[in-house]
Amino acid sequence: MITILLAEDVRMIRGALTALIHLEDDLRVVAETDRGDSIIRLVHEHRPDVAVIDIDLPGLDGLSAAAELREKFPDCRVLILTGLAQAGLLQRAVAVGAGGYLLKDAPPAELTEAIRKVAAGHRVFDPQLVLAASHHPTTPLTGREIEVLRLAAEGDTPHEIADRLQISVRTVRNHLTVIVNKLNARNRIDAVRIAREAGLLV
Repeated sequence: MITILLAEDVRMIRGALTALIHLEDDLRVVAETDRGDSIIRLVHEHRPDVAVIDIDLPGLDGLSAAAELREKFPDCRVLILTGLAQAGLLQRAVAVGAGGYLLKDAPPAELTEAIRKVAAGHRVFDPQLVLAASHHPTTPLTGREIEVLRLAAEGDTPHEIADRLQISVRTVRNHLTVIVNKLNARNRIDAVRIAREAGLLV
C-alpha cells in the first residue's frame, strides 16, 4: 500500500483527488491539508510514502515545502501539482528534489500512475512542461538564492530572512547582492520582477 499526504487548498479539488486516489486498491490518502506550513508536521505524524502538493498554498508555497521535506524527511517522495504551465517553475521543482511535476488538467490515470512511479523512486514530469523547459534558459539562481528572494519579495527584512532560514544577516545580504548581479537587475525590486516574469517565484 502506498500512503499519501495530499496538500491542496481548494476543498472541492482536494475532495475529488482523495476520492480518485481511493478508487485504487494500492493507494491510500492518510493525511490532508490546505496549508503549506502544516506539511512538515503531518509528514512527521503520518510518515506517508508520497506527498502530493499543490504548488500554490497559503502559509508556505509548495516548492518551498518540498525543499523542506527533502531536508527533513528525504524518504518522503514529492509530486507537485500545478495549474501553472511555466518552465521556470518546473526547473525549480527539479532543483528542490521533487520526483514529479504534473499539470492539474492531466487525465486522472496519469496522476495515479505518477504517484506509483514517484513512490518507486522514478521521476515523472509533464511532457509539455519538459518541452517548454528545453527552450527556456536555465535559472542562474541556486535554490537558496530563490528562497532568499522569495522572502524578500514577501517584504521580509534581511534580519527576518536570516531568522527564518537560520543563516547570518551578512549571508543574506551577500545572497541579495549576488541575485541582483545574476539577474542583471537594477536593484532588489527589479530582481523580484525579473524572477516573477521568469516563473522563478510562485
